[in-house]
Amino acid sequence: MAATALTGCGGNAAEGESLDKLTFTYVTSPLNVPSIIEKEKGIFASTFEDMGISVEYAELTSGADQTQALASGDVQVLYAVGATSVILSAANDADIKVLNMYSRSPKAFCMYTQEENIISPEDLRGKTIGGPAGTNLHELLVAYLATADMTIDDVNFVNMSIPEAKAALDGGSLDAALIAGAAAYQAKQQGYHLIADGEGLINAIIAVAVTNEFYNAHPEIIEKLQQAQDEIASFIQENEGETLQIAAAALDLDEAAVAEMYEYYDFSTEITEADKAGFQSTADFMYESGMIEKELDVSTLFFE
Repeated sequence: MAATALTGCGGNAAEGESLDKLTFTYVTSPLNVPSIIEKEKGIFASTFEDMGISVEYAELTSGADQTQALASGDVQVLYAVGATSVILSAANDADIKVLNMYSRSPKAFCMYTQEENIISPEDLRGKTIGGPAGTNLHELLVAYLATADMTIDDVNFVNMSIPEAKAALDGGSLDAALIAGAAAYQAKQQGYHLIADGEGLINAIIAVAVTNEFYNAHPEIIEKLQQAQDEIASFIQENEGETLQIAAAALDLDEAAVAEMYEYYDFSTEITEADKAGFQSTADFMYESGMIEKELDVSTLFFE
């Protein structure tokens, strides 16, 4: 996917230094409605215009690319970054903090198969399962297996993107695929068998993140950003029909598909104790899976 050229964008400026440009990550999949509405309506641009700050977007879909861009100063705000990416970055001693929540959508993350007889974790023993490592979907698989005292070593897990996993499932080279968003909707429409979704197994948290340095240097920008997010939330709440139309066009999906998927999402930006517990659960999963080398107390990820 093409990305906006990253040229520093003011970096993580020292306190008191003004910025003339802000770069936000822009990720639409699987159903990032706030990002789609924000860009379509130009909410960030209008919010920061009176401060003399222009807005640009970086279409970085990889969590690793997102956190690297934040660390380098090429991006100032990760507007929709997975909890796993935040935790991995923090575990590697990067300066990253959670500003607020973006979404929670455990039911949107799914494991599908074409085999009707796979109905329990035990039925997956020795099976080949594909999906993206280090993500909510990977965590879903591990959590599902754990309900039968099984581990990832009991299956043949293959690291691949969601589109690759869906294509491999269609072609019969996977026994099960870890998919989300449009791919999961398509699998359902094709009559594939749902083994499990994330409900009751994972929190599927997506957050908004900045560096601690940027937060401390630019309180006026942080305040404006939070006001802009309130405006986005209000638009979505007050204009659901238009919101679904805009999202469907951006994602090249039928409006009915977007409407069904939309029901799985909670886009509240408030950080709750349940969100913090979800972050800790994910961090523990990453440590136990060997994705991070040391245990992480996620309370360090949040501003006091």
